[in-house]
Amino acid sequence: RDFLHRFLEGGPRALALAGIIVAVVWMFTGIYRVQPDELGLVSRFGAYTRSTPPGLNWHIPWPIESVQVLAVTRINRVEIGFRSAMAEEDVANPHTASGGAADADRPEAGLRQESLMLTGDENIVDINVSVFWRVLDAAAYAFNTRNQAITVKSAAESVLRQVIGHTDIQSALTGGRAAIEEAVTTGTQKILDQYGTGIEITQVQLQKVDPPADVIESFRDVQRANTDADRAQKDAQAYSNDIVPRARGDAAAILAQASGDKQAAIATANGQSQRFLSVYAAYTQAREVTLKRLYIETMQELLSHSDTTVIDDRLRGLVPLLSLNPGRTPELPEAPK
Repeated sequence: RDFLHRFLEGGPRALALAGIIVAVVWMFTGIYRVQPDELGLVSRFGAYTRSTPPGLNWHIPWPIESVQVLAVTRINRVEIGFRSAMAEEDVANPHTASGGAADADRPEAGLRQESLMLTGDENIVDINVSVFWRVLDAAAYAFNTRNQAITVKSAAESVLRQVIGHTDIQSALTGGRAAIEEAVTTGTQKILDQYGTGIEITQVQLQKVDPPADVIESFRDVQRANTDADRAQKDAQAYSNDIVPRARGDAAAILAQASGDKQAAIATANGQSQRFLSVYAAYTQAREVTLKRLYIETMQELLSHSDTTVIDDRLRGLVPLLSLNPGRTPELPEAPK
C-alpha cells in the first residue's frame, strides 16, 4: 500500500515510467524463433503480410500481428484404407474417416469402406495406399486451406477411385501398379493446385492390392486355373514350334528327292531316246550289220542272267556238255548201253 501510495503521489512521471515498462515488455513479446526446417508466417489483423526465415525474428506483438510457424521440409503422410503408427491423422476424429461421422464409432467399417473399390471390369479390390506430401507454398498452405491432411486424403481417394474404375483387376493386381501410382500422383496434384493449397505430392505407394477377403480363395482358384491354361497353351505352342518345322523339313526333303528322281528319269529317257536314234541312224546305213549286232547284244544280255549249256548234236552215244557258268560243274548223264 505504501509503494502504491508513493507511486500515485509521483504524478505524471510515475505513470510515464509505468507506460514505458509496459511498452518494453509488450515489445519483447514479439520476439520468436524459427527453426532451420521451419518458416514463420506473419499476419497483421488476420491478413498475411510476410514470411520470416529461420532464426530469431520479431513482429509487432498481439493484437496487431501474430505469427504461425510451419515445418516446411517435413514429409507428411496420409493413408487410405488402413492406419499405421506413422499416420498423420487421428483415427478417433470422426472427420478423418471417409465414411464421416457415421463411421466414427466403427473405425473398422470406415476403413473397409475406404479400401474397397470397383475396377473397370466390375470387380472389387481391397486396396491400401500411402500418400506422401510436403508444404510447397507456406502462405497458401496456411491461409487457403483448412484441415490440409483431410484435403489431401479426400483428393487422393477421389482420384484413386477414378483410376481404379478405369483399370482391369488383373492389371491392378500385377503389372499396372506403377501406372496407377503415377496417375494418382498427377491427378491429386492437379486438384490441390486448383484449390491453391500450396501442397506438393511427393509419392503415392500402393501398399496392398488384393481381392476382398471373402472371395480371395475363389479368386486364387481362378488365378491358378488361368495359370494352368497359360502353361498348357505355352506347351502346345512349344510342341507346334517343334513339330511344324520338322514336318516342313520332311516335306522339303521329299520334294527334293522327287525333283531329283524326276530329273534322273528325264535324263534316262533322254539318253535312251538318243541311243535309239543313234541305233536307228546306224540301221539305216547298214541294216544287216545292225540287226546282227542287236541280236548279239540281246543274246548277251539274256545269257548273262541265266544258266547256259552248249550241246554238240554231232556226237552219238555220249552227251558232251560244256558249262559256260564258272564255278558250277553240271551233272553229265550216263551214256546209253
